[in-house]
Amino acid sequence: MRVLHVDPERGWGGGETQVTALLRELARHGVESTVAADPDGALAPAARALGVPVVPLRVRNHLDVRAALALRRLAAGFDVVHFHTARAHALAPLVPRAGRRLVVTRRMDYVPSGGPYARWLYNRTVDAVIAISDGVRDALVAAGVQRDRIRVVPSGIDPASVAPPPGARAALRAEWDIADDHVLVLVPGALEVRKGHAVLLLAAKALAFAVRGVRYVLCGDGRDRAAIEKASLGLGDHLRLVGFRRDMAACLAAADIVAMPSLKEGLGVAALEAMAAGRPVVASRVGGLAEVVVDGETGVLVPPGDPVALGGAIGRLARDGAQRARLGAAGQARVAARYTSARMAEGTLACYEGRPCG
Repeated sequence: MRVLHVDPERGWGGGETQVTALLRELARHGVESTVAADPDGALAPAARALGVPVVPLRVRNHLDVRAALALRRLAAGFDVVHFHTARAHALAPLVPRAGRRLVVTRRMDYVPSGGPYARWLYNRTVDAVIAISDGVRDALVAAGVQRDRIRVVPSGIDPASVAPPPGARAALRAEWDIADDHVLVLVPGALEVRKGHAVLLLAAKALAFAVRGVRYVLCGDGRDRAAIEKASLGLGDHLRLVGFRRDMAACLAAADIVAMPSLKEGLGVAALEAMAAGRPVVASRVGGLAEVVVDGETGVLVPPGDPVALGGAIGRLARDGAQRARLGAAGQARVAARYTSARMAEGTLACYEGRPCG
């Protein structure tokens, strides 16, 4: 089977992490993958590092006819064309379906915009729609996408990818000036409004007076960075912004708790990574996060946009090392059983072949 994966985004996010994980696993099933990507983007070199051929595809916007015609030519000879982003999916109408299967993955848990046009894209231009969580599926159905066209295939990770590097905990905590007796709350994710950092900052400011020794490290970058820096001034050395990090295994090794105060979240790969690393997760009860994190078993769920509830959950875990260990161990078991990249690839391959995959 030959598959053309289409992801023309220039940046690097959870979606691109999932694409590379899928490429790696599909190769183990004998699938020949090629990636159509922006030649100046972050995905192209990552795919080449896996030995996957890359063909250049620049997409300016959702109405880029030139890019659609280029993709139409590129699709020749492939059995499957897999669209991984909304901009990629917008090119689907000009890709011939005869002799090949077209599949799109939806990762966002909000209702797609576009009304009748969006419904047509999902219901008529592809053969199957992969939703990464039940929450994403429900948002698609709310937009008018036919339920029987949607298959839920959860995102997955390789648990070995977050195994703690030797000495990483001590080294990073020293770099970030985190003492051994401090409780470090790691906040992974792009610095975007939807990730809920403003809620976290309110919770941190209130908690500073109630629980001593809690420190916060925000890993990520994005459009909201300046606003977050300004809002965090009152926290002093209790909070650090360390930018985008590729050494997430080391960051998780340094952490004691992982917080994900998202206002929207398709699934939350960062939560999977935290659980696989044995770290308890405090997360908003939104989208796929509410499916990944089992409240009271692998972490704590709180209402979105509620700094009091968020701070309370962090405070309770900060005081209770035994509970952190219990939740962390249960999280590792849950990821190993349900959310591996191998399982993701198996479900995706079933969709490629037209078999039930979710």
